[in-house]
Amino acid sequence: MHAIRIEEHGGPEVMRWTELPDPVAGPGEALVRLGAAGVNFMDTGAREQGTPGWVAPLVLGAEGMGYVVALGEGVDSLAVGDRVAWYYHPGSYAELLAVPVDSLVKVPEGIADETAAAVMLQGLTAHHFTTASYAVRPGDTAVVHAAAGGVGLLLTQMIKARGGTVIGLVSREEKAAIAKEAGADHVLVRSGGGFEDEVRELTGGQGAHVVYDGGGSATFRSSQLSLRPHGVHAYYGPFMGVPEIRPTDLPQSILLTYPVVQHHVPTREALVRHTGEVFDMLLDGKLTVRIGGRYPLADAARAHRDIESRRTTGKLLLLP
Repeated sequence: MHAIRIEEHGGPEVMRWTELPDPVAGPGEALVRLGAAGVNFMDTGAREQGTPGWVAPLVLGAEGMGYVVALGEGVDSLAVGDRVAWYYHPGSYAELLAVPVDSLVKVPEGIADETAAAVMLQGLTAHHFTTASYAVRPGDTAVVHAAAGGVGLLLTQMIKARGGTVIGLVSREEKAAIAKEAGADHVLVRSGGGFEDEVRELTGGQGAHVVYDGGGSATFRSSQLSLRPHGVHAYYGPFMGVPEIRPTDLPQSILLTYPVVQHHVPTREALVRHTGEVFDMLLDGKLTVRIGGRYPLADAARAHRDIESRRTTGKLLLLP
């Protein structure tokens, strides 16, 4: 089989289309033939600088869907031919993967392969944000960074489904229509900070209830100044920089959280339950997925260049 492997950390040029031995499903694992892999900023961070558990040499990628082709010892919950998806399995940029069964969920009929691959990590992330990080209620106002991106589009739809108002931030004028199509009530074109006054004006001077901030250091302070007293700043941009902050720097008695999706699905039961809720939203028509780009798996470096350019919208997928 082939996979996208790096021998050292760096730019997209370190990514290599590499022939590797076919994996074998061990006890409690399924051998899966890749159908599509999702591209995420987490992947670019792992490629560029590495993180704990993601140290070169390694095969990149964490998310995808595929088809079960063999089962390891003790696996009786899946069958050969099943369509399955996962939100986190290191080494997902590969034609074949041996994946622990506890990391897999079955893809329901009625959900296309590409949709399943596109919604796992970002769908669970948006679900985490809107239910656990800050449980959006009818009448709440939320600021969504990168509102035309993969997470932002899903997040906007989930906020609207829960009765909230969305103020979307996009980096380019041409992305505004995409954010509005997803349901954003207001869209501000900003590539960095300086949006807090407009947010306050749109909220009658009160500020937002929550800001979902994936913009990094450049937007960190403006996000906090956009909140009302006891509002929630959900910050998820570590690969764009982690600002130093003292508790006494927090304005308006706001709450600061760094949501990690693994904490939303710490058990097999939670993974199945929360993924099922995302799938149900898709099947009920409350959630749609925008595929912003499809690339051959061998051309993953181009996908990384494109997502890092900030010119893409929606979800990028790699197809074997």
